[in-house]
Amino acid sequence: MEGPSRRTLLSASGALGAFGALSLASPARARTLWTWAPSGSVAGEGAGIDPDWVWDEEADPVLAAVIERGDVPSVNEALRRWTRNDQAPPAGLPSDLRDFIEEARRLPSWADRDKLERAAAFNESRGLYLNLLNGVGGGMLSTAIPREARAVYYSKGGADMEDRVAKTSLLGFAVGDLDAFRPGGDVVVQAVKTRLVHAAVRHLLPRSPGWSRTSGGQTIPISQQDMLVTWHSLPTYAMRKMLEWKVPMPSADAAAYLHLWQVTAHLLGIRDEYIPATWDSADAQSRQVLDPVLAPTREGVELTDILLRQLAEQTSPGGVDRPLVNALARYLVGDQVADWDGIPREPFWEKAIATAWPKLVAFREKLLPLPLVPPLAWTIEEAARQYILFYLTKGQGTRIEIPETNRPA
Repeated sequence: MEGPSRRTLLSASGALGAFGALSLASPARARTLWTWAPSGSVAGEGAGIDPDWVWDEEADPVLAAVIERGDVPSVNEALRRWTRNDQAPPAGLPSDLRDFIEEARRLPSWADRDKLERAAAFNESRGLYLNLLNGVGGGMLSTAIPREARAVYYSKGGADMEDRVAKTSLLGFAVGDLDAFRPGGDVVVQAVKTRLVHAAVRHLLPRSPGWSRTSGGQTIPISQQDMLVTWHSLPTYAMRKMLEWKVPMPSADAAAYLHLWQVTAHLLGIRDEYIPATWDSADAQSRQVLDPVLAPTREGVELTDILLRQLAEQTSPGGVDRPLVNALARYLVGDQVADWDGIPREPFWEKAIATAWPKLVAFREKLLPLPLVPPLAWTIEEAARQYILFYLTKGQGTRIEIPETNRPA
């Protein structure tokens, strides 16, 4: 694929991707009884409590107090100076929030630096697939998760999806960066800021009449189960697709990629007893919490259209690539999810992508052993990521910030 289609694949690197990562809230179509055993987690043990009734007992009271005191503007101003993993929380934060951040930014005792470095190398060589899957694929799955789609739609960011996607892309790009967990990286910062946003949304969203009417009886959004649902729409889904595409996967690479997302899950506030320890455990958990709850919503269809329109405009200002973007999205998530998301059929492009993509993957894998190919591919994909952020923010840049209101009526 050349020309516009090649640009589309590169631009997929994040325009939608972290949309799921920041919203982290899931569905209620056909919840099954929670039976996943904590023995399959990184903790190896736990109470086995249904995660749909567990939220974030450390972050939630702190952010509720920040909002009720009217501290959000000053906190956001202070947090703009916090940009690197090796930085302490900035001066000027309320003491309760500063204490929370100091604890929240610590890596878990089970974090393995060697695995995190190997994951960075894996991201360098397989960035095209990962950005596409965590971008367009994860984005389309997220809009077919009813609770997630509604939480995004009715929260403050739902009113300006370009800004919302730009903010959420920051976390996705941070996870996939070569310096992700090194001192000069920023995944710790972006993950903890995201955790603060989740806590703020849990405090604010129950006050939204629109969300309350469509929440399916959920009284507090973004439970631990909601977070797990979105987590599986990113690494678990991506790993399944790469195996489906016959991407060579040494066991050490697969373990490192899982570890990257395990540590990220911990930083986002997911309890260790819910974080899968192996890919087999992740697949089992995903089949219980993600697969049964995918379903259509009005909000999800509207968000899908906005996201795909943005992606098409990034690759071609006139939007002429929209049919190709539609077909790409369908190829990544399948017809059932695409129908729920209201994505139009594009017979010509669907056939072209289904024919060309496996050949492109096979060709690319043959080139990867060449010395200069991984860094060259990374340079091209990094340029695409920077372009996406420039486009979405109109050259002004953006930051993950704590909301103080819901979406305007």
